[in-house]
Parts: sequence; C-alpha cells; structure tokens
Amino acid sequence: MPSVARRGNGRRTINEINMVPFIDVMLVLLIIFMVTAPLITPSMIDLPSVGKASQSPDKIIQVVVRQDDALQLKIKDQTVPVPLDQLAAAVKKEQDNFNKTERVNSAVVISADKNVKYETVVRVMDTLQRAGIARVGLSVQLEP
Repeated sequence: MPSVARRGNGRRTINEINMVPFIDVMLVLLIIFMVTAPLITPSMIDLPSVGKASQSPDKIIQVVVRQDDALQLKIKDQTVPVPLDQLAAAVKKEQDNFNKTERVNSAVVISADKNVKYETVVRVMDTLQRAGIARVGLSVQLEP
C-alpha cells in the first residue's frame, strides 16, 4: 500500500521508489565480488613443447611458402616451383627416389615467411597429410 503524505488540506500518495534497500544490496554484492575476485585462479593452457626427435631424418624435403603464397619444393640445393594441387604428388615422387631406409626416415618441413597467412600454411599441411605423408613439420627460426 503506498504511503500517504499529509500536506495541508488534502491527502496525496508518494510516487517515489525507496532506493536505500537497493543500494544496500548492491554495495554488499560489490564487497563480496571484490573479496572473492583475487581468490579465483586464472586458467592455464598446456601447450605442447618442442623437443628433439628420437631419430633425426636422413632426407629432408622442404616446402617453402613465399610471401605471395607461391609454393616451392626444395630438395638439397634444387628449388622447383609447384602449385598446391600438385604438391602431394611432387613430394611422393621425390620420396620414391629415396631408398627404403631413407624413405622411412624422411621428413617434409614447411618453411613459411612470417607474413604468410596462417590459412595457407594449414592448407599445405592438410594437403600433405591427406596424401598420407607421415612426417610433416614446421620450420622455425630461433631468436638469437
């Protein structure tokens, strides 16, 4: 029932909401959040670490992704441009040139310019993995 205020001759109802209880509740909630916020530990993400392989590859086939998204296949000192749709066939052809032990212990390394889109590198990795090439890795440059 609304409060009735008496002023002068007539009766008039007060149309105002009492904000004091609302402010009290909000201040209590604010204090609770301020006390509990430092107790919450931030979540940590476990990232894979880079380690040495048990056996280093005998032969390395390097796929170079240039800044203009052009692909090059580099074997020893020979560099051959290759389109993405023919990349898997070219890598398999080069692996077939190795003898049996070299073929088993060969690796394909993707080297990309730092300005290349991540999507392009993933597309190259996906193409190689769909073709059944087992050892596909990324080349990194360590900061001095």
